[in-house]
Amino acid sequence: MQDRLEYFGRPVAKPRMVRSDKYKKRPVVLNYWAFKDRIVLQAKRQGFKLGKAYKVTFVMQMPQGILDSQAKSEQYDGTPHQVRPDLDNMLKALNDCLSEEDSDIHYVVCNKIWGKEGKIIVENLEL
Repeated sequence: MQDRLEYFGRPVAKPRMVRSDKYKKRPVVLNYWAFKDRIVLQAKRQGFKLGKAYKVTFVMQMPQGILDSQAKSEQYDGTPHQVRPDLDNMLKALNDCLSEEDSDIHYVVCNKIWGKEGKIIVENLEL
C-alpha cells in the first residue's frame, strides 16, 4: 500500500449538482465524472488508499500566456493560486473520489499553487 498518490492532470472542483443533472448532462458535471474516473484509476494503479489524515497539494496549470514567457512562468511556479476554483470544492471532489466514508477523515492539510502542468499530490500522514 502506497502512502503517496501523484495524479497527473488538471484538478477539478466538485460542481453544485441538481436533480436535472441526471438527464441534462451539463459539461461541468460530465467533466467532474470523467475526472473522478481518472483519479480513481490512477489511485488503483499506484496502490493508494486515502487515509484518515493526509496532506494534499493541488498544482494548477498556468495559463498559456504565462507559460509562453519563461521569465513569468519561473516567477509564478510554486506561488499560491488565489483564484477560482475554490480550494474547498477541490477538496470535496478529492474526498468524494478517494474516500468511501469521508466522515472518517479528521485531519487535512491542503494548499493550491501554480505549476507548469496540473497535478494533485496526496500524502497520507501518521497521526
